[in-house]
Amino acid sequence: MLPRHVQRLGRDWITHWNGSQILALNSPVSSSMRWAGHYPPWASFPLPISADFSTNWRFPPFLGPWRQFQNSNWHLDNYTQSCCFHLPNPSMKSEGEEPLTKKRKLSGQDDASTPEQQTDLSDQKEVSCLSVAQNEEKHGSKKGTIKRHWEYFCQQSKTMKIAKNKGSDQSSTGSEAAFDFTVMSYNILSQNLLEDNSHLYRHCRQRLLFWTYRFPNILQEIKELDADVLCLQEVQEDHYRTEIKSSLESLGYHCEYKMRTGRKPDGCAICFKTSKFSLISSNPVEFFRRDIPLLDRDNVGLVLLLQPRFHCKANAAICIANTHLLYNPRRGDIKLTQLAMLLAEIASVAPQKDGSFCPIIICGDFNSVPGSPLYRFIKEGKLNYEGLAIGKVSGQEQFPRGQRILSIPIWPKKLGISQNCVYEIKQQPKEENAGEKLEAAKPDNTQKIAIASEKLSSKLRHHFKLSSVYSHYFPETGIPEVTTCHSRSAVTVDYIFYSAANDDDTADQPGVEDSFCGGLKLLGRLALVTEKDLWTVNGLPNEKNSSDHLPLLAEFRLIER
Repeated sequence: MLPRHVQRLGRDWITHWNGSQILALNSPVSSSMRWAGHYPPWASFPLPISADFSTNWRFPPFLGPWRQFQNSNWHLDNYTQSCCFHLPNPSMKSEGEEPLTKKRKLSGQDDASTPEQQTDLSDQKEVSCLSVAQNEEKHGSKKGTIKRHWEYFCQQSKTMKIAKNKGSDQSSTGSEAAFDFTVMSYNILSQNLLEDNSHLYRHCRQRLLFWTYRFPNILQEIKELDADVLCLQEVQEDHYRTEIKSSLESLGYHCEYKMRTGRKPDGCAICFKTSKFSLISSNPVEFFRRDIPLLDRDNVGLVLLLQPRFHCKANAAICIANTHLLYNPRRGDIKLTQLAMLLAEIASVAPQKDGSFCPIIICGDFNSVPGSPLYRFIKEGKLNYEGLAIGKVSGQEQFPRGQRILSIPIWPKKLGISQNCVYEIKQQPKEENAGEKLEAAKPDNTQKIAIASEKLSSKLRHHFKLSSVYSHYFPETGIPEVTTCHSRSAVTVDYIFYSAANDDDTADQPGVEDSFCGGLKLLGRLALVTEKDLWTVNGLPNEKNSSDHLPLLAEFRLIER
């Protein structure tokens, strides 16, 4: 018979398997490693439970009588440095968010893979603490930093960047008429989503996943990059209210925030330096519509109209938009509709007195890969989706499970957004001479056919000719750039799109197209890295980078007409 303190420990250390089977220490379990959901009050953190039990199993020597254990020189840091950490692995609480499985989305990555990536993940067995320690010995220290450098498209920008780092005033090195500013897009990884999708972070050690460790790292990253405008996604509401907002305000930012609808505790934020911009308007966009079954997801967007404080005309304005589209690879119809709603809001906010649009920057996590139909629609301004399967819209999976063809039109008329991604204005006829106007408005058969064909058009359009800050592939090797990386995937889903100025110099910028709404010249960008580069520092999150996404950063110049 076991001693009493061992019996008590067995009662306390109980964990749930698939939400139904209950396992205890004295019963056989499957060959995997799990973290106990309950643990004794003397334990400062949950200890690992070996999953390979037998009838002759005994406690490790250091877990002897309580008095002996309490008097021992055992330290948390010494233990966690050689062990892996697994949060509870429940199913997602809401349909259509981060799935329980993510497969590699891009082909041709074998050359850039590492031993961690070549491991077969289909069996879904958790990595043991020993294997993690062996991997760290094999690949050396994982405490290094990701090496990213600035890529410049303008020599003057490079000179100004060096001068800024030395503490010089921008106006002393650049033209008085120029207004240069930087924009960051960063998915900072909501703590709730991290814990709900712990299977994506099996490669991480326990202490790296706590918010108390992650937030100082994220804040330090924001300080070092020192962007004038921050577009943040997955900003958890309670963290924003208690820490993030006040921390950013102390750095000179004004913050606007839109939480997701329903019971989703995270959202999007746009923060800008009050020394550079003043706020003209803030326009939140909710993609959920109770009266439209298609739009039953809680994603949101945020559109700000900002006015530069100096070096510009009095009527100059810049439109900054931020969003996080639905993840679900099988629901391209929802993704396209959410995007259309964001574009319609931008089209209503950005017009100027002369009929053109002010310069536009759209940031966010679009949950779509480069070259996908959704990505091409943003850049080309048009998309014929006739015959397109909903699972192929975002290009997230090589073999999409969503094979249903997109309906024509995708969204119902009552959404109030046209196929040109603008709000439809309903004009009420005046009572005076209403009969005559209605009679004159009656179309003949030819007009009826034309109207019917227009309503059933499978062609989407928008008014903005947008360019991507990044090229998405390294020109020398053709290896894909990566913006997000975890245990199951390493791809690009984060973007900064902008309306490029109609300038001869833009021809030298990769991926830049002329835009009639123009106004922005790309001066430089913070270079991205490959998947192989990320695994040299044990992927994301790691010691220095505390999100599973990398921050995107670009420098622009406002070109006035």
